[in-house]
Amino acid sequence: MKFLLDILRGLVIGLANIIPGVSGGTMMVSMGIYDTLIHSITHLFKQFKKSIMTLLPFAIGMVVAIAGLSFVITWAFDTYPLPTNTLFIGLILGGLPAIIKQLKGEKMGAVGGILFVLFFALIIVLQIIQKENVTTITLSFVEVIKLLFLGALASATMVIPGVSGSMILKLMGYYEPVIASIKGLTSSLFAGNWSSVLANVGILLPFGIGIVIGIFAIAKLIEVLIAKYKGWTYAAILGLVTASPVAILMATDMTGVTLVTVLVSLATFAVGYVVAYVLSPKEEPLAKQA
Repeated sequence: MKFLLDILRGLVIGLANIIPGVSGGTMMVSMGIYDTLIHSITHLFKQFKKSIMTLLPFAIGMVVAIAGLSFVITWAFDTYPLPTNTLFIGLILGGLPAIIKQLKGEKMGAVGGILFVLFFALIIVLQIIQKENVTTITLSFVEVIKLLFLGALASATMVIPGVSGSMILKLMGYYEPVIASIKGLTSSLFAGNWSSVLANVGILLPFGIGIVIGIFAIAKLIEVLIAKYKGWTYAAILGLVTASPVAILMATDMTGVTLVTVLVSLATFAVGYVVAYVLSPKEEPLAKQA
């Protein structure tokens, strides 16, 4: 049962990572698994079997979501933007009690308050400056290096709660090409179009390598920050997470919103909130158990 629940949690994280403005890291915090995943990533080689068994169901869920559900989620956002966004806002706010619990007994002081405000403002500013530019990827040595760098940058921001890796890609004009390559790879595999498969792999492989590098680098940094400055770190995380619903609503297309749309959106918000609670593990995080 736990394995299946972790796959579902991975699905939520994967979906969040392909949506500009929604943070996979926020979903990890909301479901109470952030410390566990960070610990497993940073201790992958020291506790290889234990870490792999912890990460495997999440990885399965993320791959299924990114490869198989990218079509559905992009359609939902295009067709029903407000109800879809409120679903994720519910998921985010449903996890706030877990974050506040982490702050219990921690001394933050003025520094914690300043960090909260600064990181809250960071998310709002990123949303304001978001651009709609789109880059065309033509494979070359320079482009491969750029894809490696972008993968590392995007994955680092995916791990940080509140910061959307997809939004960063969108700012730099690479979101649409990367999503198109993921969709193209899936379609080409089913169609048996191997030349198209190779072309899409040529784009996604360096990007994927960059993602792995970025995840390991930022996970280690976050683990150190939580160990040494837990109160301040979670104050910053709380600022990032609480700003996310504001940023999501700022990016939501409100054209044609009716009373029915609002009522449906309230329902999807409630569903998201309940799901965040159900998917939150009731045991202590792995990092605390170790």
